[in-house]
Amino acid sequence: MDINTLRSAATVAAFLAFVGVCFWAWSKGRSRDFSEAAMLPFREELADQPAAPATQRQSSDKSATAQRFSGERK
Repeated sequence: MDINTLRSAATVAAFLAFVGVCFWAWSKGRSRDFSEAAMLPFREELADQPAAPATQRQSSDKSATAQRFSGERK
């Protein structure tokens, strides 16, 4: 085994690891965790607002975020 074979094997292994991480990150099971992590910067702002019932919370989260970025308030 020469050095070029070792380099080729390392490149293929790194590529497979990259593809594996991409599939893991974009899987449906991880989307909820990542959406919660995306809202972490707004945690203090959301804590100041009164809590909505669970049925309304899912639909209002998107509209509240859209309003926050557009500058509109209710």
